[in-house]
Amino acid sequence: MTAETEAANAEQPDEWFASAKKIFPMAVHGKFRTIKWVILFITLGLYYFLPFIRYDRGPDAPGQALLIDLQARRAYFFFIEIWPQEVYYLTGLLILAAVALFLMNAVAGRVWCGYLCPQTVWTDLFLWVERKVEGDRRERIALDNAPWSVNKITRRAIKHFFWLMIAWWTGGAWVLYFADAPTLVYDLATFQAPWSAYLWIGILTTTTYLLAGFMREQVCIYMCPWPRIQAALTDEKALNVTYRWDRGEPRGSLKQNQALALKGLPAGDCIDCHQCEYVCPTGVDIRKGLQLDCIQCGLCIDACDNVMTKIGKPTGLIAYDTDENIQRRIDGKDSVYEIVRVRTVVYAAIIAVVGAIMLFALLTRDFAGINVLHDRNPIFVTQSDGSVRNGYTVRLLNKRSHARHFMLHVEGMPAGTKVEAVGVENVFADRPIIEVDPDTTREVRILVTSPPGVKMPASTPVKFRLTESVMGEVVTADDYFKAP
Repeated sequence: MTAETEAANAEQPDEWFASAKKIFPMAVHGKFRTIKWVILFITLGLYYFLPFIRYDRGPDAPGQALLIDLQARRAYFFFIEIWPQEVYYLTGLLILAAVALFLMNAVAGRVWCGYLCPQTVWTDLFLWVERKVEGDRRERIALDNAPWSVNKITRRAIKHFFWLMIAWWTGGAWVLYFADAPTLVYDLATFQAPWSAYLWIGILTTTTYLLAGFMREQVCIYMCPWPRIQAALTDEKALNVTYRWDRGEPRGSLKQNQALALKGLPAGDCIDCHQCEYVCPTGVDIRKGLQLDCIQCGLCIDACDNVMTKIGKPTGLIAYDTDENIQRRIDGKDSVYEIVRVRTVVYAAIIAVVGAIMLFALLTRDFAGINVLHDRNPIFVTQSDGSVRNGYTVRLLNKRSHARHFMLHVEGMPAGTKVEAVGVENVFADRPIIEVDPDTTREVRILVTSPPGVKMPASTPVKFRLTESVMGEVVTADDYFKAP
């Protein structure tokens, strides 16, 4: 390494390893701030109180509307009950969520990040608490720079207390989705809950407190992969929070721009007040163009509109717009908003198709199941009278919340075939009647014996048909009957 290279490296360490700049977002009022408050109240209200909503599923069934019962290996959502073997519903939901994100991005950029992401929602709530306790931007900056005093310690203690309470309730609400909520709340309060409940509440309380209270914009900028994915998916027709530089430049103070206008010189509407930057939760100056740090929350639009209204200028200097429209206005053309285009139609079609498949599967799914496993050793047994017997292990599934009786019939065998369920005495028309308890499976040993004197082929396709005695629901499983 040469002396010149060493000197260059010594001069620029801060550019390579710059510490994060502390951000003090300023409060703002306007249309997009109101939208964010409404979404915050709805989403957090659902999250915190949904576990306490009851739903009557009948006797011996959980009465919680939304429940993920890991012990019973079951998930409930009002009238929908999902079993482990129906995990494909989760796959469908993940596909829908991913494509919905793509569609949001194609229509209005990072609308998920700005309004719906849990990190954004909880950070907004934590910032609201911080402003109520420590004041707005200027007061918080002054308090942060002030030496430690009784006032500073008191304010910080109050703020962190409320932060911890929000984080604690956040962690506590999450575990309520995995057990009966009222019962678990009582057990937690009386220290009778399982240790795993306290452990997960502690973990989620800590992560919420750290992510929303301290890391904030760093989660969006450095930890979250979506900004990188979104940057690759966006195009010039997508609506994004945009500084309309064709109208705002050249920027300058209000007096400077007025002086330029009086002289007949070009002057932009931007008065360089930095309000758009001060209200940004990630500290972005939107006037520098679309950036990875920008979560597209729209607060800079509210701040700029408020300033434009005060100085008598039209609002919309910062607005949801497209790069294409800025160029069109420069060229003297009208703005065009193409929400419906190839990619949005494709995304919407995928959502519709996957949603329709999931709905069809949900409406037509069986509430019973049968699985057949043929004996491997021996594959068949030849009886003394010349008949051949095959053994099977049959697993019957009952997804209802009450006991059910199923009639078992084996199709594809010649007349006179004997079907026997070991340990089952209830038989009707030579067909075993098997009782299966509610919400459970039952394994039964089935012996199928061909009639004496009937020569069977080496392999005969057979169908095990299970018929429910009351509703008549039928499920089947295919297998083979083996013979010499």
